[in-house]
Amino acid sequence: MSYSEILYEEDGPIGKITLNRPQDGNMFTATMCHEIRDCINAIRRETRTRVIILTGAGDKFFCIGGRKEGMEDTMLYAGVLPTLEMYESIDRLQKPVIAMVNGFAVGGGNVLQMVCDITIAKKSAVFRQVGTMMGSFDAGYGTWYLEDLVGKKRAKEIWMRNPKITADEAVAIGLINKVVPDEELESATREFALEVADRGPFALAAIKGAFNARHGGVSGLSRTTHDLLLPLYIKTMESKELSKSFTERRKPDADDFGH
Repeated sequence: MSYSEILYEEDGPIGKITLNRPQDGNMFTATMCHEIRDCINAIRRETRTRVIILTGAGDKFFCIGGRKEGMEDTMLYAGVLPTLEMYESIDRLQKPVIAMVNGFAVGGGNVLQMVCDITIAKKSAVFRQVGTMMGSFDAGYGTWYLEDLVGKKRAKEIWMRNPKITADEAVAIGLINKVVPDEELESATREFALEVADRGPFALAAIKGAFNARHGGVSGLSRTTHDLLLPLYIKTMESKELSKSFTERRKPDADDFGH
C-alpha cells in the first residue's frame, strides 16, 4: 500500500511506521489516523513481521498532537478527529509495538506512545499533556492508560498542571521504559526489537491479549478466546467429531474426544 502521511518499511522481522509530517511536528490528521489504522491492519494479516516500531520523521518531534481542521461541522463522529481508530488498531494488533520517541511527545503524541507496548526515548525527548491549557482533553486512553503507568495522583497532576517531563523523569515515574543517548536511539531500539522478535509470536500475542482484556471488555476477551484459542480448537479431535456428527445427523462419539 502507498501512503501520503506515513512511511512504512520492513527490516527482517521488524516493521517500521514513521509519522511523516515533520514540518508540522508530525501532528496527526484524519488522513494520518486512517493510514496508521490501515497499515496496522495490513500488518495484522501477514506473518513476516514480528515487532513494529512507531516513530516520527526528523530529529525534533515524535508527535505533538492532532490537527482538527477539516472535520465536518457536526456533533457526530464525522466531526471528530479519528484518533481512536489509530489507538485501537495498535491495541488490537497481536504483535508488540515499540514507540521510538525521537523528540517532543506532546498531547495526543504522548497518548500515542502510551498506547504502544514499549517506549524507548532519546535523552533529549520531552513528554507533556497540554489539553487543559489549550481547550482540549483526552477522556479515555490518555487518562486510564496514564493512570496505569504512573498512578492516579501523578496522572491527575500531569493533566491538571501540564508539566514538561524529561526523558529521565519519564522513565523514573514509569511513563516510558528506557532512555538512550540521542545518537543511539535508532540502533538501541532496533536491538531491543530484535530481542523481542526472538520470542514466540503466539506467546507474545497471548500476553498482549491478556493485558488488553482488562480495558477491552468483550472485544479484549475476544482477542484471546476467538482470535487465539478458536483456531487451535478447530484442529482438535473434539471439534472435528462434533462437526462431522452434526453433518451426518448422528450422536457424536465421545470416545474420540471425551478424555
